[in-house]
Amino acid sequence: MPSNRPLWLVAAPVVFLILWSGGYAVAKVGLQYTQPMTLLALRFGLVVGLMAILFVILRPPLPATCAEWGHLAMVGFLIQTVYFGMSYFAFHAGVAAGTVALLMSLQPVVVALIAPRWTGEAAGRNQWLGLILGLAGCAVVIAVRSTVEAPSLFGFTCAFLGLMGITAGSLWEKRFGLKHHPVTTNLIGYAVGLLGVLPLLLLLEDPQVNWTWEFTAALTYLVIGNSLIAVGLLLAMIRAGDVARVSALFFLVPPLAALIAWLLLGEVMPPLAWGGMGIAAIGVYLATRKA
Repeated sequence: MPSNRPLWLVAAPVVFLILWSGGYAVAKVGLQYTQPMTLLALRFGLVVGLMAILFVILRPPLPATCAEWGHLAMVGFLIQTVYFGMSYFAFHAGVAAGTVALLMSLQPVVVALIAPRWTGEAAGRNQWLGLILGLAGCAVVIAVRSTVEAPSLFGFTCAFLGLMGITAGSLWEKRFGLKHHPVTTNLIGYAVGLLGVLPLLLLLEDPQVNWTWEFTAALTYLVIGNSLIAVGLLLAMIRAGDVARVSALFFLVPPLAALIAWLLLGEVMPPLAWGGMGIAAIGVYLATRKA
């Protein structure tokens, strides 16, 4: 990278890491005042409104074919509805924010293993070793956390389904992904996500919200900090050529998410669990590093 990069791009990795990692704990704060699908519907609805305003101002091109619309919609459903929806159910069931973040960090490992059948890419020994270490690290964290707080089978099932959702979304994007303007992609993705959570909201929840200042602050963070600023910084770093730096950032998300959850929610992560996070991070690194 050139030495005269703009200051905002130099600071972008730190800002992105903090905003993205904090989203796990902040979501759990919001869920103290409403239910999972209600919170997601509010989040997605506000993001769609903001993206619609940007769309009117910027007027980016829309997908040219029905197939392109379908691919963007599928990625939006898998990531926004399945990944976020199942993650929020896991939070609501009591799974620790750091544990969910750690499970989701295995996504690139799972992608690397499934990709050969899906995209024709090769998976080697490092990918399998990375998966073993990643699963071992997760097992350590879950086992140690269970001594502090009883695990929820439903919560872990939802977290696993969330991992499958973001994995499937990533694989779909790798195989069928087309380069569209970020405003177009996010507008379609979040709109599909909103349509996906509404049936679950109507079937499973009584959409009531306790509108405290804490909930308002949490919702504002999730909409502005997570969905707009963090995603925008992520795309900017990738477009600037910082792909390796971006990949390295995700190794730091689980421990930082656990630290923020401890500060905000009092979720204790015993010392041995930090070792499990380190083992999982090594596994993710081995599975995703270039030869």
